[in-house]
Amino acid sequence: MDYPAPVQRLIDELRQLPGIGPKSAQRIAYHLLKGSRSDAARLAAAVAELLEGTRTCRICNAITDREVCAICDDPGRSPRSICVVEEPHNLLAVERTRDYKGRYHVLEGSLSPLQGVGPDELKIQGLVDRVREGGVEEVILATSPTVEGEATAVYLARILKPLGLKVTRIAMGVPVGADLEWADEVTMAKAMEGRREY
Repeated sequence: MDYPAPVQRLIDELRQLPGIGPKSAQRIAYHLLKGSRSDAARLAAAVAELLEGTRTCRICNAITDREVCAICDDPGRSPRSICVVEEPHNLLAVERTRDYKGRYHVLEGSLSPLQGVGPDELKIQGLVDRVREGGVEEVILATSPTVEGEATAVYLARILKPLGLKVTRIAMGVPVGADLEWADEVTMAKAMEGRREY
């Protein structure tokens, strides 16, 4: 079926978003058609404001609407600990635990030689500079449990350990509520490695 040109253009643009396939893009487009012009204008304004009103924190690279993000600017957060994450949205996963009271560093990706992403394409130098300034006692590597995330963690550990601080990796393994029967061998091996004493 051929859609009218404006509808097809919107569907094509929506399909560029992560997690949006052809059917979802079509549903969203037709949902917007049912709405009012003011609904569509508010959505367009929100997207424009997103791009105009946000930037990366000059310290940690998190998404913010000012020069320094709220976490880096918070005197209640400990500067002795830096949690390293791949992307800005990964920071939110750690924050939801409400347990971590340190600071962050966003790499804006992970090492992936096959996709042409090497150390120079990531925000690694800023992390090293922060550690060299002093006061940092621990760097927590909270990269994803993927081949790229593991490679990034190993690389960072290799360059950070000689700087004289504690470098740790988040534990990985079987998620809460999962049945051991369905755990693959890599997940189970990581769970066994990360075990702790009760």
